[in-house]
Amino acid sequence: MQTTSAVEKSAIRKVAMRLVPFVGLMFFINFLDRTAISFAGPNGMTKDLALTAAQFGFAAGVFFIGYVLLEIPSNLALHKYGARRWLARIMVTWGIVALLFTWVSSVEGLYALRFLLGVAEAGFFPGAILYLSMWVPARHRSHILALFYLAQPLTIVIGAPVAALLIEAHGLFGLEGWRVMFAGVALPAILVGVIAWFYLADKPSEAKWLDEAERKWLTAALQAEHNSKEVRHVPHAAAALKNGRVWMLALVYFGLIYGLYALAFFLPTIIGGFESQFGAKFNVFQKGLITAIPYAPAAVALFLWSRDATRRGVRSWHVGLPALLGAVSIPAALYMQTPAATVLAITVTACAIFSALPTFWSIPARFLSGAAAAAGIALINTVGNAAGFMAPFITGAIKDATGSYQAPMFVVGALMLVSAVVIFAIGAGAKEEAAELQGRVVAE
Repeated sequence: MQTTSAVEKSAIRKVAMRLVPFVGLMFFINFLDRTAISFAGPNGMTKDLALTAAQFGFAAGVFFIGYVLLEIPSNLALHKYGARRWLARIMVTWGIVALLFTWVSSVEGLYALRFLLGVAEAGFFPGAILYLSMWVPARHRSHILALFYLAQPLTIVIGAPVAALLIEAHGLFGLEGWRVMFAGVALPAILVGVIAWFYLADKPSEAKWLDEAERKWLTAALQAEHNSKEVRHVPHAAAALKNGRVWMLALVYFGLIYGLYALAFFLPTIIGGFESQFGAKFNVFQKGLITAIPYAPAAVALFLWSRDATRRGVRSWHVGLPALLGAVSIPAALYMQTPAATVLAITVTACAIFSALPTFWSIPARFLSGAAAAAGIALINTVGNAAGFMAPFITGAIKDATGSYQAPMFVVGALMLVSAVVIFAIGAGAKEEAAELQGRVVAE
């Protein structure tokens, strides 16, 4: 068993305390800005702009068209120019676009702004994953990424009630509540983006907050890992795009993201329908609190599951088992007979999705490095985020066609089932590959 030196413990602790909370805050604001439309929709925007469910779904999803188009170029630019400049630039740009939603007045304007928001945000998430991966060796990576990923469920836990409070500030500056909310969640992006320019460092050798021994250890450990990776399998960015395992991982991520955004964009609307479905009445703030409920235990599940993955080493079942659980629970949620039972089933789904995601992202970095890592991670995120467009649009269209959310939730379950099957297949293939390699070593 590999021991951990005092310098290693100190270096990893400082990275976790200095970088993860700040990059996590950036991710918190990122996810809140891209999902703010889910709070605005059932709280005045859908009515004021006369949106159907399909139009709302298209507006939510068109974000990902611009996002996908620039994902890989943006991540390669981050690799070339450095994370500090590029992540700060991305954040300020999306903050400015997000602020413009305050004055949107038509369906077409909403579509245009959502598309531009995707263009502005392109590269942020894979860039943040790549950035944190460049600061810690592989055996610490799943723990660091899990801490970072906590920002996503916490965005809803904290963001949903905050969004509700902003919406209840109806009339502030002469604006409807949903417009106040858009302004309130956009301004922090600009502020934190400016701070990021001065706060972040591009690599351990530039980190003044590490002492000399810690800088040397991190730099040496990361370089040794880079040299020992299976670069022979995926040596260049172009090769990463042709690698079958990269595309299989992209398919896994597609199913997980489809579930994530079907839940994120339509959960407030589903909760808003409790009044007609069950006769239960809630005000805006109460709906915000109910929306937050599934994500609090999801954050706990994410942390505990990722800690187990760090202790055991990430295995395919760390992603596959949660995906299976989500595949069953998300369609079952809409067959529950009370609001409490519905929220409970949705909570199981949220726990499943958020348990799978951070452990998933520790897998690509095992066999990708350098420009190949930038391109491979961006490709996986690009294919996955195509689900970000398809999930809300297809969900809304099927809902309009059938009159309920039951059929679209079965689509979500089926895609998460595919994710589970594929990740188990990847795990089985990796075991066979390792056995063959060991056999060749023994033979030599």
